[in-house]
Amino acid sequence: MKLSEWARKRGITYKTAWRWVKEGKMPVPFEITPSGTILVHEPEAPSSDQKADLERQVVRLLEFANAQGLSVGKTVKEIGSGLNGKRRELIKLLSDPNVTTIVVEHRDRLTPVGFEFLEAALRAQGRRVLVVEEEEKENADDLVRDMTEVLTSLAARWYGKRSARRRAKRALEALQREDP
Repeated sequence: MKLSEWARKRGITYKTAWRWVKEGKMPVPFEITPSGTILVHEPEAPSSDQKADLERQVVRLLEFANAQGLSVGKTVKEIGSGLNGKRRELIKLLSDPNVTTIVVEHRDRLTPVGFEFLEAALRAQGRRVLVVEEEEKENADDLVRDMTEVLTSLAARWYGKRSARRRAKRALEALQREDP
C-alpha cells in the first residue's frame, strides 16, 4: 500500500512516515519505486491457527534441544514468508556471533532456497544449523519435478496461445487483402 494510506491507518501524519523512511526508522518493510512512490509491505497478521502451530513448534524444538544437551539462550519466532528477505528476527539471529547453534524443525523454515549456502557460511564461522526433521531428498526432487512440469505446461499453453493468435491474425489479414 502507499505510504500515505499506511500512515493514515496508523494515525500518523504522512510527513512523519516520510521522515521515518528517510531516516531508516520504518517499523515495516517498504520499497521506493522508480517513479518515487513509497510502497509499504505490511506483514500479514498471523491467524490463531498459525500462532498455535508456532507455539507447538517451539515446544517441539525446545524438547529436541534439551534431548541433545543444548542450552537454549534465545527463542526466535517469526510468522511470514520464507521468501521475504526482510525477516528482522532471523537477520538479528544470523548477525549475532554468540549464536553458535540454530535449531529448526525443517530446512525450509529457515530458508526455502539456498539452505546449503547459509549452512556453509555458518559452518565457516564455527556455527551450525541443526535440522530436527530432515526431509527426504526424494520428496524435494519430486516437488522440483512437479513444479518443472507445471511451469513447462503453463509456458507451452501461454506461448502456444500467443502463437495461435498471431497465426489467426495473419490469416484474417490475408483474407481481407484478397476480398475485392
